Amino acid sequence: MTILAVIFAALAAALHVYIWVLESFRWTEPATRKTFGTSESDAQVTRPLAYNQGFYNLFLAIITAVGLVLLGSERGTGAALALAGTGSMLAAALVLVTHDRSMARAAITQGTLPALAVVFLLLQL
Repeated sequence: MTILAVIFAALAAALHVYIWVLESFRWTEPATRKTFGTSESDAQVTRPLAYNQGFYNLFLAIITAVGLVLLGSERGTGAALALAGTGSMLAAALVLVTHDRSMARAAITQGTLPALAVVFLLLQL
């Protein structure tokens, strides 16, 4: 079970690094605007907010990655950090879909890997 937990948590972290890049550095690019359903004018206005939000995604990825690194030597601490990161990712996806049902696809994209990671991390405790 641990290998599945590591795989899903690592993939979730990688996805959130990608989201960080999109939100913090590519927010006004046409492809990114299309992905997030944002107009050019709205992207310009929301750019500072997206930049900040992107870093939240990066920090969750870092917390998860540090947890995975520590799983080998400090199992309890590593699991706690990996759960904190992936659990927060999952919670954010749930907030997204409960706030706006039209965001279900985005929430599924954002939340599936963390959900699987949380399940397998809990099973390996």
